[in-house]
Amino acid sequence: MPPYLQLAAIIRGRVASGELAPGTRLPAILAMAGEYGVSVPTVRKALDVLKAEGLVVAVGGYGTFISEEAGQA
Repeated sequence: MPPYLQLAAIIRGRVASGELAPGTRLPAILAMAGEYGVSVPTVRKALDVLKAEGLVVAVGGYGTFISEEAGQA
C-alpha cells in the first residue's frame, strides 16, 4: 500500500477510535510529515484522500480539521 494511503488509514483509525474527535485541528503538514516520517507531498496526498471521503475539512488560513460528519459515521 502506498505511504499516503497508509497515512490516511492511520488518521482514519484515530478518528474511529475517538482519539481525534470531530472539530479537532490536525497538526500542520510539516509537523505531520515529521511525526509520521513521510514527505510533505505524502501528507498532502493523504489529506486529499480524507477530504474526498469527507473525513477532514480544510479551512483556509486556519488549518485542517476533523469534520463534524466524521462523528456520525
